[in-house]
Amino acid sequence: MQDAKTPPVIELHGIKKCFGTGDAEHYAIDGIDLTIQAGEFIAIMGPSGCGKTTLLNILGLLDRSNDGIYKLDGRDVSSISSWRQAIIRSRQIGFVFQSFNLISRLSIIDNVALPLMYKGYSKTKRLEMASSMLKNFHLSEREYYMPWQLSGGQTQRVAIARALVNSPSIILADEPTGNLDSRSSHVIMEELSDLHQQGNTIIMVTHNPRLTSYASRVITMLDGKVDTDVLTNKSSAKSTKAKKQKNKKTPKPKAATIRRLKKKAVKKTAPVEGES
Repeated sequence: MQDAKTPPVIELHGIKKCFGTGDAEHYAIDGIDLTIQAGEFIAIMGPSGCGKTTLLNILGLLDRSNDGIYKLDGRDVSSISSWRQAIIRSRQIGFVFQSFNLISRLSIIDNVALPLMYKGYSKTKRLEMASSMLKNFHLSEREYYMPWQLSGGQTQRVAIARALVNSPSIILADEPTGNLDSRSSHVIMEELSDLHQQGNTIIMVTHNPRLTSYASRVITMLDGKVDTDVLTNKSSAKSTKAKKQKNKKTPKPKAATIRRLKKKAVKKTAPVEGES
């Protein structure tokens, strides 16, 4: 019996988000249907006010839609309690914000360890895990710096470390390079690309068309709706490579090789002269 097909990591059906009432009513998200498979790297683009960040907040369970169904790993999470949403968020989703959102009065290691408080780890365990994560981003020597003592690129790497310390399967990034220079932006995008290669699902909002080269799929939004949804060359190349590996077979031995092996087998089994 075959296993049931694994559901998409994210499914949206008719999602709407409205702000204001009466004459001031405005749909930031107006009936979005979207399916995202595990391991995709999606870039969401569009003009300011088109609903990109609102969509990201709904995906991250930071905000609720007014209408529609949101399924996460096949489970409807659109109507569950805020408490249950918070638990799911802490276990499965990591956030990287444009403004970093580090707490200025806490050291770097304490900022990274903060999400672990909700999992009930002891302080010693939290600091050990945070220190290990900072080491991955080459920030060990700055563990006890304060946020204001770091450069923009370093601060964003700390923000990514904090997003990953819970080992989430989904990374949501809202303009992760918006406040950085080109060199720092390249470093951050390489970090996200490495995470994607490790199997994480990454959904990134950006205004920068050059960053779409890292994505396997580019979604463009307009007036609260999906305008275009395109797979990139990166996705096609990855799919082709996987298909080739799947169809790759062990080459059959040549006819001459088969004849030589048969002769050896006959000689091995032939009786030695003088034996009864």
